[in-house]
Amino acid sequence: MTGILSLITFAPLIGVAAIIALRVFGQPEDPKAASAARWIALVTTLATFALSVLLVMQFDAGTTAFQFVEDAAWFAGLRYRMGVDGISVLFVLLTAFLMPLCVAASWKTIENRVLEYMAAFLILETLVIGVFCALDIIVFYVFFEFSLVPMFLIIGIWGGKRRVYAAYKFFLYTLLGSVLMLAAILGMIGIAGTSSIPELMAYKFDPALQTWLWLAFFASFAVKMPMWPVHTWLPDAHVEAPTAGSVILAGILLKLGGYGFMRFSVPMFPQASEMFAPLVFALSAIAIVYTSLVAFRQTDIKKLIAYSSVAHMGFVTMGIFSGNLQGEQGALFQMLSHGVISGALFLCVGVVYDRMHTREIAFYGGLVTRMPWYAATFMLFTMGNVGLPGTSGFIGEILTLTGTYGVSTWTALVATTGVIFSAVYALTLYRRVVFGEMTNPALADITDLDWREVAIFAPLIASTLVLGVYPSFVFNLTHASVDHLVTVYQAAIGG
Repeated sequence: MTGILSLITFAPLIGVAAIIALRVFGQPEDPKAASAARWIALVTTLATFALSVLLVMQFDAGTTAFQFVEDAAWFAGLRYRMGVDGISVLFVLLTAFLMPLCVAASWKTIENRVLEYMAAFLILETLVIGVFCALDIIVFYVFFEFSLVPMFLIIGIWGGKRRVYAAYKFFLYTLLGSVLMLAAILGMIGIAGTSSIPELMAYKFDPALQTWLWLAFFASFAVKMPMWPVHTWLPDAHVEAPTAGSVILAGILLKLGGYGFMRFSVPMFPQASEMFAPLVFALSAIAIVYTSLVAFRQTDIKKLIAYSSVAHMGFVTMGIFSGNLQGEQGALFQMLSHGVISGALFLCVGVVYDRMHTREIAFYGGLVTRMPWYAATFMLFTMGNVGLPGTSGFIGEILTLTGTYGVSTWTALVATTGVIFSAVYALTLYRRVVFGEMTNPALADITDLDWREVAIFAPLIASTLVLGVYPSFVFNLTHASVDHLVTVYQAAIGG
């Protein structure tokens, strides 16, 4: 099925072209044009999701080689290379899975410049899928960097009161680290004589050089995750972004950093990864504990969930640099699980915000009496965020802790306290918002989930539960590639 990756990657641009045609040949502010743009975006994202499902069904989980490879001349000696393996294929599926839900979540909430909004999301989908499919490091960098632009616009145009500040902070933080990565990429190409990612993974860089290359890539991926202490852009971006923007930011864009660590840092710079592992463990442990404590003191629901994302990404970085099978599998699973659960939590915030236009925790209380279906849905995803057994959140946390314990016992012990702290802030939030007596008269007329919201949450609920009780769906697809990654890494460091 040669060409399916390019089809999945660029299919959203067909929808963009249709929306541009609406704008050029129609009346952009016409309600009919806005409705047509919504339907175009929904149909396009659903078609992309269907293609990604077909990709996963055709994927051969028993091989470590990159599959569906495309290789063609691009320009100035550069080549357009695409391909997926067990580490990247499910991220393509996750991206395509969340995008139609974001379009549906924005159906009634975005009323100004709808055509541009939907076009921005479709362009973002193309760029993010391109990151996960790229097999050329220049192609990867182009997709990786350009993904900043539509997200910058989504926050800056359709965000909250401080949207411009949050958008610029997001853009500048992530761009600064990427400049160092670009310098490292050019150096790697000059040394290895190739920009092919598989060939660079097989090339043995000098250990002294690995240190500098690792630090350059770390500067970019650590901000993208984000890791403590370069995480401060994330709460601002989440609070100001529209609901769908927060879903994509937490569900997909944060995973670009973790994917980068697994694709570049660990296999290409193994000696440097081993040397800097204690640093990563320390930063991860601080992130898990510190941001959990900060989350507990938040008064804004969205900001609380944003800080919890930083804590959960601490488990990911901890697992990736453990360098063993449990840690790597756990980190990969945690990223996929967090993409579903955190996206669902931001959608839960969006439900009450759309009705009451505030995210202040103190405003709410006793929602269970007026919104029982919402209370049950919010409870499930809160439990998943805490890591309750039976939900997908449990699998990733327990595996990353197990993998880390074999390498750094103190890191695993400190991180375990973060599990307790997450239960404290998450359950406190739930108790204050959902249970108790409804004392705020403004909530008397609040309504429960409508059919559109039920349709959005249903696949997220199913995913959380299915992955929680049958994680083999993920591991069956990832085991060969992750086993190979661990084997190569251990051989390189003499393990």
